[in-house]
Amino acid sequence: MAVARLIQKIKVKERRYTDDIITVKEMMDVLAIGKNTAYKLLKDGTVKSFRIGKTYKVLRKSLQNYIYSHQ
Repeated sequence: MAVARLIQKIKVKERRYTDDIITVKEMMDVLAIGKNTAYKLLKDGTVKSFRIGKTYKVLRKSLQNYIYSHQ
């Protein structure tokens, strides 16, 4: 199942990082999407995020919720 593979990718990333915040690049890797699509999801609030300066940060839980809601 595709959703299970996406969740597994997130869990692997959780082992590598101690915090629950991922970058846009990591989100792009997990969802296999491009930069334009990623920023569209962030800017329209589909995937909840916050900004530090000009850099978007994504809560891992927000990405998981997005994946579960689009099964």
